[in-house]
Amino acid sequence: MSRSFFDHAFAAGPTGPAPDAGWSEPPPRKGFFTDTSICIGCKACEVACKEWNGVPQDGIYELLGSSYDNTGALGASTWRHVAFIEQPVRQADHEGADHDRAVDLGMPSFDKPGDSDGERTEFRWLMSSDVCKHCTNAACLDVCPTGALFRTEFGTVVVQDDICNGCGYCVPACPYGVIERREGEPEVKNVGVAQKCTLCYDRLGAGMTPACAKACPTESIQFGDLDELRERADQRVRQLHESGVADARLYGADPDDGVGGAGAFFLLLDEPETYGLPPDPQASTNDLPAMWKRAGLATLGMLAAAGAAFLGSRR
Repeated sequence: MSRSFFDHAFAAGPTGPAPDAGWSEPPPRKGFFTDTSICIGCKACEVACKEWNGVPQDGIYELLGSSYDNTGALGASTWRHVAFIEQPVRQADHEGADHDRAVDLGMPSFDKPGDSDGERTEFRWLMSSDVCKHCTNAACLDVCPTGALFRTEFGTVVVQDDICNGCGYCVPACPYGVIERREGEPEVKNVGVAQKCTLCYDRLGAGMTPACAKACPTESIQFGDLDELRERADQRVRQLHESGVADARLYGADPDDGVGGAGAFFLLLDEPETYGLPPDPQASTNDLPAMWKRAGLATLGMLAAAGAAFLGSRR
């Protein structure tokens, strides 16, 4: 048994996911760096994504009632989702603690509710444009039985609509709950087919920037070579820390995390759970090599026992 096969059957090698997928001399891996500290929640990214990719409307005219959000979460018809999080400031519990005060991000100012009567509620808005993470070790791709999901030369993960049979194995495999089969009337595009962000594969092939990043007015969504984006993100975190934003941290940028690092990563101002993100995502196929190894050893043990029993019965 080869340790390299069993232990790394579903993990990308040091050269990156595209060479592992068979691409020879691929271009630098592309990705997104989403800096949520400068997201203004305009949803231009959501609109641009739908326009370019022909994604059907999904909650455009409805509000959830719990926030100004109207799409709720990523899904088959929401490939970019801007979360609106109204967060109370725990000033009474942590009086004087810098990290619990509302962060001045240079946004336009306004009078907070209750300022005039002295009963103001301390809060801040956190806004974040979420998207498929295009994992280095993508479990959705690993479990796809038809090859509909594939790794592109840019290191991204894309669904081929005409090959997907709608089995749905990829849906529970995603640790972020991103990919989903589209539901709706038969005339709706790609009903029954797994759908998610393609990182605008067609635009990348033409040397263009993905539609969401192109439309972002604050450059909260940045697109480029993944290595360069990670350096830029590290600099941004250092800048925020020096400015007193102690809670600023990166999410998905660590190549040693449970998905081998994300192709789309984020700068957050609070714990990942605040944004609806799993704190320690794991590719669901991470344990398969160890399971195969144990199953193989168990099978060999059973065959040895059966052989011994057979030989013993002939004496």
